[in-house]
Amino acid sequence: MATTFDENTTTELEAAAFRKLVAHLRERTDVQNIDLMNLAGFCRNCLSRWYREGAAEKGITLPDPEAREIVYGMPYDEWRKKYQTEAPKPVDHKH
Repeated sequence: MATTFDENTTTELEAAAFRKLVAHLRERTDVQNIDLMNLAGFCRNCLSRWYREGAAEKGITLPDPEAREIVYGMPYDEWRKKYQTEAPKPVDHKH
């Protein structure tokens, strides 16, 4: 049987897991968003959008660029210039 926690503890544990996920994604700049999307069905931009939507549920307006900076650890355009690579071209399997 799974351990149950009070709501505050659950929120704190979820926040800790979120912080570790964000830290991990910041360290793994070699992993492209397209790779995340293809394998996991979400990427850093999705995570920042979910963060922004969570803020909106609390009545907090968080512009998209600010939400992305929280996830990326820097402005999105700066991250793209530093780490984003060209998407691979599809392989032509015609013989």
